[in-house]
Amino acid sequence: MSPTPIERFLQAIDEQWPETEPRIPFRVLGSTALMLQTAYIRGTKDSDVLGVDPIIGKVAQDLLALAGKDTALHRKHHVYLDVVGSGVPFLPHPPKWNQVRELNARLRSFEVLALDIPDVVVSKLKRFHDNDKADIKAMTDRNLVDHAYLVERFLSAADVFSMDARAQHLTRYAENLNWVERECLGVAETEYELPPWADA
Repeated sequence: MSPTPIERFLQAIDEQWPETEPRIPFRVLGSTALMLQTAYIRGTKDSDVLGVDPIIGKVAQDLLALAGKDTALHRKHHVYLDVVGSGVPFLPHPPKWNQVRELNARLRSFEVLALDIPDVVVSKLKRFHDNDKADIKAMTDRNLVDHAYLVERFLSAADVFSMDARAQHLTRYAENLNWVERECLGVAETEYELPPWADA
């Protein structure tokens, strides 16, 4: 099977990167994580990488210089890299990362790990734009999202956000979860209440 556009982009980064040992973990989230694990393809402008160790400091700077917005790789592949801070995404705790084994067998310096599909769905409840809804619908249509497990992962992510000022947004994220339950899964909506300690 020929490489997908996202795989070609990641292989191009690897080809231009100095060979590294041990290989650098490359944690991919968002729609690109879905496309690395399924036959789903849609147009995307970025390949998000979670900004956790070692994708920080000089490594992050060098990655953005090589494959960030307006670079030669961006212009060639119509995809650019965006390094995401570790505290930004709405992620279950701990997030589940899956090896992209066939791609990794072709790489020298990076080890690509894609965020698990239900965890991607949870992460998309934060922004919840039309593209996010389309991504979620595509995964539920493929029967790749179990309702009980999705709720469990949502609550795990909500627990983390409930401990600080981000708690004020959780009610909206729960409403977005209800939309997924109602419109995509056809199941009863989950009732969510902020824990009493949450500073909403």
